Amino acid sequence: MTLGTMDNVEVFDAGTKGRGLKATRDLLAGDVVFAEPSFSAVVFDSLSTTVCHSCFRQQANLHRCAQCKFAHYCDRTCQTACWNEHKKECGAIRNHGRAPSENVRLAARMLWRIQKETGVVSDGQLTSVDELVDHVSDLTDEDREELQIDVHNFMDYWPKTPRQQQPVEYISHIFGIINCNAFTLSDQRGLQAVGVGLFPNLCLVNHDCWPNCTVILNHGKYSAVNSALHSKRRIELRALEKIAEGVELTVSYVDFLNLSTERQRMLKKQYHFNCTCQHCSQQIKDDLMMAAKDGDGSKPSAELIKQVTASSEEYLEKVAKSRLQGDFHNVARLCRECLSAQENVLADTHLYKLRLQTTASEVLSYLHAFSEAAQYSRKTIDGYMALYHPTNAQLGMAIMRAGVTHWHAGQIEVGHELICKAYGILLVTHGPNHPITQDLESMRRQTEMELKMFQQNEDVYHTMREAALKKQPAMGMAQNTSPDGKIEDVSRKQ
Repeated sequence: MTLGTMDNVEVFDAGTKGRGLKATRDLLAGDVVFAEPSFSAVVFDSLSTTVCHSCFRQQANLHRCAQCKFAHYCDRTCQTACWNEHKKECGAIRNHGRAPSENVRLAARMLWRIQKETGVVSDGQLTSVDELVDHVSDLTDEDREELQIDVHNFMDYWPKTPRQQQPVEYISHIFGIINCNAFTLSDQRGLQAVGVGLFPNLCLVNHDCWPNCTVILNHGKYSAVNSALHSKRRIELRALEKIAEGVELTVSYVDFLNLSTERQRMLKKQYHFNCTCQHCSQQIKDDLMMAAKDGDGSKPSAELIKQVTASSEEYLEKVAKSRLQGDFHNVARLCRECLSAQENVLADTHLYKLRLQTTASEVLSYLHAFSEAAQYSRKTIDGYMALYHPTNAQLGMAIMRAGVTHWHAGQIEVGHELICKAYGILLVTHGPNHPITQDLESMRRQTEMELKMFQQNEDVYHTMREAALKKQPAMGMAQNTSPDGKIEDVSRKQ
């Protein structure tokens, strides 16, 4: 496994896709193709008091900026590291009287940096921000209205000095770049989206529904006493498989677990292009995602499949509504009812079954019904493994959660097996030093020790486990968090 630099890639003409990046040498699975600090990044409005505005780690008791009273930091070290980004923002927030939306804050940070660097592309930067596509001319009337609101709010927030003024067309261009190219950033555990940022080099990596690379956020390191040993927050583009020299590098902008037509619709709406990748063109795995049960050579009737499919759509809407209301017992009840109706009709790879099983497992884990949650999570993993790329980050995270659920349920053999499998995938997608991989390594060692105890004496193991559960109901990572704390991808371009 190697650490990447821009020497590993080069820009090339990708035809109808515009510019793209291709490998300049052979790469192995898990290699860091390149790492890139953010050009600009901001924390979401809703998490501005619980996420550090420098390293994007989520934690309690953050220190607030004494001047603008908006920005929050882990400590003085993070605050000092972020001062160059925050300095002008701090004054603008004080003059404006409040902080604007994250889109406006990101646009302002981008513009301040562009002005500071006078548009010159720095060493290691393959493209300037202004060269990125904005697709403003392709916006729908509704999207154009939203952009105009952002521009109006930006003008209200931006310093009023004549030297600082910018034409409306240019500000619209900046917002267009954000809408098409910004990446969603996750917290240090990869469990929640906490902010958004722009990474110009990464914007050159084109989409494929079955990509050969993935993107993760490295939050940097600021704990060393010597500031020379600090490392910046940055994204890492990682190879998912062997990539030969000259092959185009791709990532997925959307989750693969959608029918090809739905992925194409989402990509057209957000990124304004028609996906013609092999998996969309040939509708690969669409049949599995909508498959009927095929047991003993007999299939359910077309009419029954139609009825159960329609009913499943209604149940998914009811589940989403109950989940939003926090009525998790009702969510569990609805999932059980629908999954029972689906059992002999829809295949284990059917999207509706997978979505309900995922929700059921998360909610039942939250309600401490671990044994039942484990049953659903195991079925879900079997379906995911038939659909996802074998080193997909979402697959790895899902297997990790299933492993933890089985561990909580006292099914140590399956739990340890799944945790080991997840660890192998996340070594590729996240690397050995990412916090979530290190958590998994700790769990792998713990479950290995418990498995040995179980194999020596099952009764003693269960007695000790029950005693431990009375003191701490949930072991490992999956503590008593809301089932809405879903695993989030690090970016829109996954």
